[in-house]
Amino acid sequence: MLRSLFSGITGLRQHQTLMDVVSNNIANVNTTGFKSSSVVFEDTLSQLLKPAAAATASTGGMNPAQVGLGVQLGGISTNFGQGSAQNTGRSTDLMVQGDGFFVVRSGNETAYTRAGSFTFDESGTLVTPEGKIVQGWSAVNGVVSTDSPIQDIKLPAGTMLPPTPSSTVTADGNITAGTTTALTLGASTYDLAGKEHALTVTLTWNGTAFDVAVVDDSDPTSTATAGVIAFDNTGAYDATSSTLPTIQFNDGPAAAALTTVTIDLTGVTNFGGPKSLAVTAADGSAAGTLQQFQIQGDGSVVGMFSNGEKLVMATIALANFNNPMGLQKIGETSFLETTNSGLAQIGTAGSGGRGDLLGGSIEMSNVDLAQEFTNLIIAQRGFQANSRVITTSDQMLQDLVDLKR
Repeated sequence: MLRSLFSGITGLRQHQTLMDVVSNNIANVNTTGFKSSSVVFEDTLSQLLKPAAAATASTGGMNPAQVGLGVQLGGISTNFGQGSAQNTGRSTDLMVQGDGFFVVRSGNETAYTRAGSFTFDESGTLVTPEGKIVQGWSAVNGVVSTDSPIQDIKLPAGTMLPPTPSSTVTADGNITAGTTTALTLGASTYDLAGKEHALTVTLTWNGTAFDVAVVDDSDPTSTATAGVIAFDNTGAYDATSSTLPTIQFNDGPAAAALTTVTIDLTGVTNFGGPKSLAVTAADGSAAGTLQQFQIQGDGSVVGMFSNGEKLVMATIALANFNNPMGLQKIGETSFLETTNSGLAQIGTAGSGGRGDLLGGSIEMSNVDLAQEFTNLIIAQRGFQANSRVITTSDQMLQDLVDLKR
């Protein structure tokens, strides 16, 4: 009877643990990135009342006779199944589609989370609601080296993109022999300092080919070199008889010309159709300031600048583990690496078994309320049954005491 009392007590304790886990799951039904847990019970060591015996020539074999001593907690497992997506429309909100965790830092502690509700603080650092700093790699001139150690993701307000000097202006289309055509480029070319230069390109028929002259309407000190555009018998561009015009901007020390722009006319034709010559491309850009950004599926943070240019500024890192269920929960929807989780395998989204990133969305809790309500009933009935074992054992002990009366 005392054994049954103690067995009943173990049942009460473990079903209370089950109730605690279920209650925590339900409490976090709307927690971003939360992963539900489940309880596994196992029996305790059984008392051997009668050992097993092998069969003999005169008797058969006998099975062992054992009485269990109750139940114990086998483990509490975390369910890392994918939660549903909730669209937020915020550019800094991210969701991992598939396996992987965001890497965040608080002091010297590195943690991992599925909750991608991020924002930039006053210094331009990407942080969680608790102030943990999101980790990744910063770009240098638009290039990210994922072989380097991870660091804080920062996009400081007022970030400047230095100017890029122009090198080529491309014009394509058809031009008719015997005519003069002037192409006014406007402010579409730039020198080393990002100063805009408005060019005019004039093509004049000389009887056999087009003489090409370039004028810098913004700076008369620029030095132009004329060119000639010739065509073969079919009206196609003749590279052998043609030379491309260039212009040099006086943008160096002591007005020395450093930036040379070539007017690429290799796509021009001299067919019998209508005139269609036009500028199709021009490289270079003025200096620009960061206006907005977007985060792509591979975690690249692309900045969009006032000069119309785009540049990769950073890449957000993701971590994966051989045994995610070995991670330790530390609150704030975060996990710590343990000896049984394996080392963090850090890389970019979409590589090495890591999932892709979905911007403007967050991952909701994966708690299944229908299953949790069922578990509530199971926990309540298990607790009730074990309490009945204790009351029955108590009554039996009372009856035993009453025998001497």
